[in-house]
Amino acid sequence: MSAVAFVPMQSSGTASFGAVKAGAASAVDRATLATSALPAPAAPQQPQQQGSSTQQQQQLVLAGAALGLVALAGQSRAQQRRARRGTARAARVARIRRGDGAEASGKPGGKIGCVGIVGASGAVGQEMLKCLEDRCFPTDRVRLFAKRAAGTVVKSSFGDITIEPFSVEAAQECEIVLMAVSGGFSEEFSPQIRGGPKHTAVIDNSSAFRYKDEVPLVVPEINGGKNSEATLIANPNCTTAIGAMALWPLHQKYKLKKVIMSTYQAASGAGAEGMAELEEGLAAYVKEGAVSKPEYFAHQLPFNVIPQIDAFQENGYTKEEMKVTWELQKIFGLPDDVKVSCTAVRVPTLRAHSESIVVETEEPVDPEEARELLKNSEGVKLVDDPAALQYPMPLNATGQYDVEVGRIRQSLIFGDHGLEFFLSGDQLLRGAALNAVIIAEQAVTARLSV
Repeated sequence: MSAVAFVPMQSSGTASFGAVKAGAASAVDRATLATSALPAPAAPQQPQQQGSSTQQQQQLVLAGAALGLVALAGQSRAQQRRARRGTARAARVARIRRGDGAEASGKPGGKIGCVGIVGASGAVGQEMLKCLEDRCFPTDRVRLFAKRAAGTVVKSSFGDITIEPFSVEAAQECEIVLMAVSGGFSEEFSPQIRGGPKHTAVIDNSSAFRYKDEVPLVVPEINGGKNSEATLIANPNCTTAIGAMALWPLHQKYKLKKVIMSTYQAASGAGAEGMAELEEGLAAYVKEGAVSKPEYFAHQLPFNVIPQIDAFQENGYTKEEMKVTWELQKIFGLPDDVKVSCTAVRVPTLRAHSESIVVETEEPVDPEEARELLKNSEGVKLVDDPAALQYPMPLNATGQYDVEVGRIRQSLIFGDHGLEFFLSGDQLLRGAALNAVIIAEQAVTARLSV
């Protein structure tokens, strides 16, 4: 694991959580009970009057306990996932050290010389390094570039890495460069990095090149292959990438006619700063009875949802919503008569996006058949047992590679030619870092197979 890892913010009220730490295995259930005793936090941004009643103080303690329990439950799940991924990584490392690197490189023991990450100190950049580590990426060296964090030493399975200031010349010393930077930065520098003496391939996570005809927009399980061999490749928007994992197998079998999507997007979509603002706002409410003033979001996110992500366009949709339309058309190769509509909403979860999707199909679609299809699709985990209260949730999807899909049912609107379902996927993994690293794996396989 990288030493420069995102650490959840802690408030001074955290000390009171210690009393409830024991028995955290059932933390979510108890958190639900605790929060059910609270009044709805109407206008929590208004400060409480001095001389608050004992009852109000008790309510704040309950709120703090509930938030602490949820945090503990999330940490427990995350620890279990890290342990599982650590065991898998150790096994892959052992195989590689024995000289068996075929599963990653397509060639026993084959490696490239260097992979670079530009924007390595941000939320996506950190996850890119973790994915390289977890998947035992076949490279001799990883180089990290970031302006503000330059000089910081990061411990990794590739050894200690000192973060460097970015330069085109240094980036071109790597065969593959992962860009976790703004669109403006990428637009300026990605074309300068690509090619060069090592035929450097740039995989860009920004929106700078997604809509350029000459640049492939890639979800590797869908349209990778030859597209992953280009020297400039665009990663899709996180919302698109997560939804595409379920929509693609359905499109292959039943042919999509209409897609109507509503999203529930986590704070991580705004980066580490957005995640910190959510946590700090909740901590301020527990400590002071008022949510801190928003800086990165247009409105407060704790106890709220915001039906705007990115700028509004002339047609009334936001740019985030139009990205889903434009990108599904390009990735799937959809004809113009296939319509895609999206409403994107920011919700107070940390790092997993959820989506409610309604589709109309050309071919009749049976929910049970679709369920079996998705169960066997790459990158998808079927979680669909309503009787057992099993369905996709962002809490469970956090830290997972696969997108959880469930609530599969026949559409009341489109009948036999329609399906409705719900999904959750990790915004920083499937929606960003993991997608880029799998593209890079395909690129390495192509290089080493020559």
